[in-house]
Amino acid sequence: MTDARLKSRPVREASGLIPRPASEPLTFGGTIGLFAPACAGTKPSGLAVLFASPWGLEEMCTRKFWRIISEKLADRGIPSLRFDYPGTGDALDGVDFKNGLGVWSDSLVAAGAHLKALSGCERIAVVSQGLGAVVAAKAAEKIEGLEAIAYLAPVVSGRLHVRELAVWSRVVDENLSLPEEQRQKASVSIASLTMPAEVAEEVRKVNLMTADRVPALRTLVVGRADRPADHDFATHLRGLGADVTEQVFQGYERLVSNPAISKLPLQVAENLVDWIAALPVEPHSVRESQRMAVAPLAGDGFAETPVRFGSNNRLSGVLCEPLHGRSGATVLFLTSAYDRHVGWGRTTVMMARTLARSGIASLRFDTAGAGDSPPVPGRPEQVLYHSSQNADVSEAIDFLEALRLTPVVTSGRCSGAYLGFQASLVEPRIAGNVSVNPAVFRWRPGRSVEDAIINGTRSLDDYGKRALRIETFKRILKGEVNVLAAVRNIVNGIGSRIRNKLLHVFRAVLPEGRAIYGAFRALHQRGMPVSLIYSENDLGLEQYHFYFGRDGSGLSRFPNVSSTIIPDADHNLTPDHAREIYLDTLRKMAFRFAPAVDTNHSETRDAVAAE
Repeated sequence: MTDARLKSRPVREASGLIPRPASEPLTFGGTIGLFAPACAGTKPSGLAVLFASPWGLEEMCTRKFWRIISEKLADRGIPSLRFDYPGTGDALDGVDFKNGLGVWSDSLVAAGAHLKALSGCERIAVVSQGLGAVVAAKAAEKIEGLEAIAYLAPVVSGRLHVRELAVWSRVVDENLSLPEEQRQKASVSIASLTMPAEVAEEVRKVNLMTADRVPALRTLVVGRADRPADHDFATHLRGLGADVTEQVFQGYERLVSNPAISKLPLQVAENLVDWIAALPVEPHSVRESQRMAVAPLAGDGFAETPVRFGSNNRLSGVLCEPLHGRSGATVLFLTSAYDRHVGWGRTTVMMARTLARSGIASLRFDTAGAGDSPPVPGRPEQVLYHSSQNADVSEAIDFLEALRLTPVVTSGRCSGAYLGFQASLVEPRIAGNVSVNPAVFRWRPGRSVEDAIINGTRSLDDYGKRALRIETFKRILKGEVNVLAAVRNIVNGIGSRIRNKLLHVFRAVLPEGRAIYGAFRALHQRGMPVSLIYSENDLGLEQYHFYFGRDGSGLSRFPNVSSTIIPDADHNLTPDHAREIYLDTLRKMAFRFAPAVDTNHSETRDAVAAE
């Protein structure tokens, strides 16, 4: 069997530079880790870095930031390991949390042992953020060779953190326009993620200011300027005898506000790496490192293998396969915005595993510059709604072809839906497409992605519905609503409606209309089935209505295209009924095709595991 890498087209941009490889995947303890070795040619360090991630929306927003820090460490000769706590991210579910936070702290200890074996280093520094600071403090005495701990925006008081999560969760739900009955209030949750009850109970009791001994003698506290508790924590550690360095976490709020528009505090990353590189660890303590075969994670009816693929192994993802016979096409999940491949609220993970139980394989991966996949030199920094992403889709299909996991259907939400639709126009190997809440079918040149995300998240119909809710008036009176921004968006929406009415009669001859109708004609001529799914009142419906009518009658010219409007659903498909409709549509699309026969199944999987 030819290695999957050999089928990938080389990616070399105008700069002439080859893209950086993604981190090496591994599995342990029911979870997935990513190991970043020291770069070739660097002076090897005797120190390796273990990441203790935050939880919830903060983890989603910092995923790319973590990857960038690991790359900067590798460039300084320092290896590192990132991983998902049990029951989070790509890790398996069905975890017994009777030991509360101990489940996560034990996983950090286990990750530390794997890091020492992989890197050959005897000393470890832990980089933690948010709730990860609590996990790191709890695990510290069990981590062999612990040299230092860095606390970034640490959770000092668990009770206060739970209160903040509740407020933060309300803001997220409000921005998604979720009605009260669809909001999760009975547990600690945010962004469709729920903290295990046993963990939440223990978190509420946490107070790092009561610690009577230092978790590590060398400590860095990167505190928020508006959070005196961070400085007080540093002072407390200093009083316990720790060698404490303090830095300011400039740009924390912009980092954790929204993964789609996060502003990465690169100077914070540089300062952190400088501090780690200056730790007094002798290089000669490095011993021979070990590489381990990647064993699939076996779950209920599925097996998942973390993979990297593409030119120079630049793309990172997870292959999910059925345990008992394969049916239909393989689903290629495309990420939304800069979210990592697990999806909003782990939706993609759950769908991939449910599809596998029906016999449908899938690959979820991060496009270049998002999540765990490094950017490609020479490409623009803002790759959303850019044609350069089509190459990522093609290399993912190359990979699936090498594994004989064809045919392939694409699926994505929002910008992922746009990418799937656009890639179908240039990639004839795509057999079908499911697009969920695509904002547009054609991106207008010069349009600002960030402005569209910040100021174009709600339709006029949505504003109309919200205006009639009593809770909206209460929030206005409390000063919780940005009235000026809402008025500006409404005015812009009205102006857009008027402009669209005037242009409607000419829509087929305008540049955008010619491009959109031409795209649908091309897919119709190819006979490629397309399923469009929209949440009721989603902003993307404005373009859909403009070109195909409010009743969708304009699609009659394209019998290969079907459309579904989901009532009482938000843009991210939070309600269960919305996700079930999406899942059912994916099943039907995949089952339209017969799977390719893999005559070398074991050899194929061995090639993936070896990589």
